Amino acid sequence: MAPMTDDKVKRRLTTVLCADVYGYSRLMEADETGTLETLRRYRTAIARLVERRDGRIVNTWGDAVIAEFASVVEAVQCAVEIQQEISSQAADAPQASPMQFRIGINLGDVMVDGSDIYGDGVNIASRLQELAEPGGVVISSSVYDQVHNKLSVGFDCLGQRPLKNIAPLTSYRLTLGGRAAAQGSFPIEESAAPSERARAPRIGDRRELSSATNIVSDWLARLPRPLAAALTVSAFLILINLFTGNKIWFHWPVAAILFGVVLRMVLGQRPESDSKTER
Repeated sequence: MAPMTDDKVKRRLTTVLCADVYGYSRLMEADETGTLETLRRYRTAIARLVERRDGRIVNTWGDAVIAEFASVVEAVQCAVEIQQEISSQAADAPQASPMQFRIGINLGDVMVDGSDIYGDGVNIASRLQELAEPGGVVISSSVYDQVHNKLSVGFDCLGQRPLKNIAPLTSYRLTLGGRAAAQGSFPIEESAAPSERARAPRIGDRRELSSATNIVSDWLARLPRPLAAALTVSAFLILINLFTGNKIWFHWPVAAILFGVVLRMVLGQRPESDSKTER
């Protein structure tokens, strides 16, 4: 391979996905022909899914697959779909030792030489896949920062793990309902892990909450301003009473507030009607 020169090498920020077969040497020792056929079939499926997510296969070294994506979200979705596809194919053709992939994803700066990419951005993705469980996905903190509030999957923080020839960095494992992704395939739109719901709420839940809030806001906007203010204050008093758990007392201040507002509105309308009559 020709050495890279400064006039040919460029740099860019990209999302790197590294997938590697778990226990490949053991599988080859048990059944070389069958393992190679399975690897080719899975690589074909991976290439199709990568292309569908607007990514590209950079290289296939041995049993590994390296791909890059312009979108971090697309890369993570592709990783989930890859594990789903492989799990589905393995279920259709049960084997004594099924082939499973581990996937690592990193967002970082890479050096570009023709169609190849190099550098820490690639190396970190490769090291992250070593942290993943068979059938699982591990992402770097740079990826997590971009996707944790955009995808309805859970994230289990692994903390700072030592990586070979790379400074320790914080990584996250994709989870569903408290389970690691490796323990079963999961759809993108399923609920996040309970421990992560506060940080990564479901997209549908956020939309429903936003819609309900907009409906209430629009309804209050159509009411006279004094009445809208009185209802808002009354709602706060009711909530305070309910959450404090004390004896019910909110009906007295609420009744007084509403009575005062209604009386003000009635008295405020009289002069207007009387002036109309005089004219």
